[in-house]
Amino acid sequence: MTVLSKLMINGDRLNDSINRLARIGKQPSGSICRLAFTPEDLQARYLVQQWMIEAGMTVRIDAAGNLIGTYAGQNQDAPALATGSHIDTVPSGGKFDGVLGVLSGIEVVRTLREANLHLHHPIEVIVFTDEESTMIGCQAIAGTALLNSPERYQPKTGESIQTCLETIGGNWEQLATAARSRADLAAFVELHVEQGAVLENTAKDVGIVEGLVGMRRKAIAITGEANHAGTTPMDIRQDALVAAAQVVLAVRNIARAQPSQPVATVGYLTVSPNAVNIVPGRVELAVDIRDLSKDCLDEMLNQLEHEVEAIASDTQTEIEVTPLLCVEPTLAAPPVQTAIERVCRQLGLSFCHLPSRAGHDSLEMGRITDMGMIFVPSQAGVSHSEGEYTSPQQCTHGANVLLNTLLELDQIYQA
Repeated sequence: MTVLSKLMINGDRLNDSINRLARIGKQPSGSICRLAFTPEDLQARYLVQQWMIEAGMTVRIDAAGNLIGTYAGQNQDAPALATGSHIDTVPSGGKFDGVLGVLSGIEVVRTLREANLHLHHPIEVIVFTDEESTMIGCQAIAGTALLNSPERYQPKTGESIQTCLETIGGNWEQLATAARSRADLAAFVELHVEQGAVLENTAKDVGIVEGLVGMRRKAIAITGEANHAGTTPMDIRQDALVAAAQVVLAVRNIARAQPSQPVATVGYLTVSPNAVNIVPGRVELAVDIRDLSKDCLDEMLNQLEHEVEAIASDTQTEIEVTPLLCVEPTLAAPPVQTAIERVCRQLGLSFCHLPSRAGHDSLEMGRITDMGMIFVPSQAGVSHSEGEYTSPQQCTHGANVLLNTLLELDQIYQA
C-alpha cells in the first residue's frame, strides 16, 4: 500500500492556529485555563467551528456537545475516517494538550481542499466535550456513558451536566443519540503530545501508541488503635501507619515484579489523629494501577489482596478495600499502527512503539472502531502546565504523519 500523494500540511499556518487558540483563557502566569462549559471554552469552540467552516466542512453539534466537522468524501455512504481530540484544559494547562490533535485535523482538511482532493471516505474532525473532567463526549460517542446517572458527571464549573450540555448545544435527555458504531466510523486516529519523556529521552520523532492502559483504583482504609506514643510498648501497638507503609511497599513491589512493566501508585494518604505524639489509629489511602493487559491488572489486584490480608494479620489492624474505578484497556488496531509506521518511514521520521499511560478520548473510541494514536515529543515530559512545550517543527511532523496516515487508511479501508 502506498501513500496517495506527497501532500504536506502548512506548518506555519498550523502553528499560528495553535498560538491564536492559546490566547483564549491565557492567564498572567502564562498557563491556560479553559475549563469545559465556561465562557472561555465557548469562545474557543466558536473559533474552531469557524475554522472548520472556512476549511470546507459542514459542522454539527451532537447531544453530548461534541463539535463535529465533516469534509465530504467521494462516497458519502462510506463510513468516515475520524480524527480530533479536545480543546478544554485543566485549571493551569498548556497550549498543546488536545489542541494539537484538533487543529492538525483541521489543517489536514485545509490541505486536502487546497489540493482539490476528496478521499473515498468522508473525514470527520471531532472536538470532544470535557475530556479533562467527565469525558462525557467520547463516552457518549462510544455508547459507554451512564445514561441513568447524570450525577456521575460533575463538571468543574459546579453546575449540573444537564445545564452544562445545554450551554454548548447538547441535550442530556437525548444523549443516547450521540452513540456511533463501526458502520459510521471506519477508523479513528488521534494526534497528541506525549505528556511524558520517552520520545525525548530516546531521541525519537514519533511515538506509535500500542494502546491505552486500563486503570484500577482502590480505596484502602486501615484501622488500628490510636494511643500514647510514649507509653505504648512497640510490641503491642496497632499502628495503622506502619500497616499503610507496608501496603505502599507492597504496591510498588507487585508492579516491579510484572514483566509488562505496569505502573502502580499510592498518591493519596491521610493519617489520623496525625499528631507527633500519638500512634496513628487510622489511615486512608488510594491505589492507582495501570497496564495494557487486563490479565496483568487482575493478577496485580489478586496479589495485593493477599498482601493486605497478611499485613493486617501482622500489624493487628483491620484493612478494608473498596473499589473506586475500573477502566478496561484499549489496544490500538494493528492496521492503524502499521499505517503510521509506514508513513514515518516514508517521511524519514524516527519512531518507537509505546503505550499511553494517560487517558485520552481514544480510550473510548477504540471500543467502537479501529483506533490509533500518534505521539510527538513533550519537552522534559512536562504537561498540564504553562511549561508544556512541543516545537513548531515537531507539531508539523505530527500533522504530516496524521495527514499521510489518513491517506493510507483511505485505501486500506476500501479493500
